[in-house]
Amino acid sequence: MEENISLKELHTFGLNVQTAQYTLVETEAQVQKLLPLPAAHLILGGGSNMLFTKDFEGLVVHNKIRGIELVEEDEKTVLIRVGGGEVWHLLVVWCIEQGYAGLENLSLIPGSVGAAPIQNIGAYGVELKDVFDRLEAINLSTGKVETLNFEACAFGYRDSIFKRKAKGKYLITRVFLRLSKEATFNISYGAIQQVLEASQTPLSIRSISNAVIKIRTQKLPDPKKIGNSGSFFKNPIVENTVVALLQKKYPSMPVYPIGNDKSKLAAGWLIDQLGWKGYRKGDAGVHEQQALVLVNYGNAKGSEIWALAQEIQASVQEKFGILLEPEVNILA
Repeated sequence: MEENISLKELHTFGLNVQTAQYTLVETEAQVQKLLPLPAAHLILGGGSNMLFTKDFEGLVVHNKIRGIELVEEDEKTVLIRVGGGEVWHLLVVWCIEQGYAGLENLSLIPGSVGAAPIQNIGAYGVELKDVFDRLEAINLSTGKVETLNFEACAFGYRDSIFKRKAKGKYLITRVFLRLSKEATFNISYGAIQQVLEASQTPLSIRSISNAVIKIRTQKLPDPKKIGNSGSFFKNPIVENTVVALLQKKYPSMPVYPIGNDKSKLAAGWLIDQLGWKGYRKGDAGVHEQQALVLVNYGNAKGSEIWALAQEIQASVQEKFGILLEPEVNILA
């Protein structure tokens, strides 16, 4: 247990904040020895989906539980068990090296494996839930290891039970993923197909991963160079009646149908229409190439980035009648 530890290098916004207490855990037993946790506590993974608006006056428990193992396999699929403290992208790389398909579209997403189900991470037409089997987690009230299956996790768009009624209740220790030995390529979303055609490389899970990495590095800033947390806002899902009204005013607005009565809109497009792309106030700003990404140019305060986010929310709601919901966890 350490006290008054800087969190600057432990989250991707790179803000100059600290925590009153900090400890790192590498096994389930170490987690259980910490219980009961103080009321003010935070489970930290890769730190890629949070915005600290001030110092954290509590205990940060850093999940570093590692390990990747093959649990079972048949002719077509494999089931792997992965420690919650593993780096997500390194898991994707490992799976590609083994020839296991399913994660290639999720290449280069920052963060840890344990955080992936919480957010139901997704990109380029694929979500974690598409390959999810179950997870193991320590109930922080009882200390017991519980298994939660697909239904229990109640996945939604960038959402799960861990962001709602189970928020703060568990520390996710192991995630089980069902991957395929026979790849079904998903290249219809975004610019993947164009990048593949330009590279003239044979279609494979590796070439798709490389295409996704190329697109992401071109569109999104490297947190090691410019502090950020990727997409700050969720793409809003709205009723098609609302979409029809908006399309009359904005015919070029991107729309992605979901089911029969709802569609997903591009939050980045909405923000961009209002001129926010490239905006900067002090060291808090909106990335010059991607309006969905808020950045710390060096010495911004979390409160300044959050204030900017709220200005963007207000302007989008005033113009389009849509309230953007943060994808990032705001720690106020």
